[in-house]
Amino acid sequence: MEKERRIHLFDKQAAKYEKRRKRQSGNGWRRRMFGSVKGKTLEVAVGAGMNFNYFPKSIEYTGVDFSPAMLEKAKAAAKEYAIKSEFVLSEVENLSFPENTFDTIVSSGTLCSYEDPVKVLKLFNKWCKKDGKILLLEHGIVENAVLGWFQKRLNPFVLKRVGCHQDRDILEIVRRSSVEIVNCERELLGYLYMIWASPDK
Repeated sequence: MEKERRIHLFDKQAAKYEKRRKRQSGNGWRRRMFGSVKGKTLEVAVGAGMNFNYFPKSIEYTGVDFSPAMLEKAKAAAKEYAIKSEFVLSEVENLSFPENTFDTIVSSGTLCSYEDPVKVLKLFNKWCKKDGKILLLEHGIVENAVLGWFQKRLNPFVLKRVGCHQDRDILEIVRRSSVEIVNCERELLGYLYMIWASPDK
């Protein structure tokens, strides 16, 4: 999907993402994963700031997104939740952080949209401190073969409308990268992947 069209597609969804953030009354999965965030933290494709409610206030936060509209929503959310933050308007693939910069790297619903998600995970591996952690809350192909078939059939339509793949095998993508899986749990018939990981030692 060409860059300009992707930006326009996600800009259009920014208000919807903000409403979704404000409506959430407490997400157990997000709380379990992101309550343990610590130190210098990078969140990629921050969107409208869906995870700010679950981050400790003590972190030093950097949020990245390629959508200007999403980033404006995220800035407002960071102020609302009193998160010490800075934001970068960029494609993740175009960023250049020094090695071993971050204590925590957060990705929430992003591996579905990258052209090369393995490449992005390799960047996480480079940017994360060796004793740091990489937290992935992603969606992908389910464990049920019949439902998985429907996901594959619907994938072209969903990709065109909202900009993300429905049929990616997230575990396989992570295994192909240099990121080491510490723990993985799946919910919603396997559609939701919760992966606690660390950089390759």
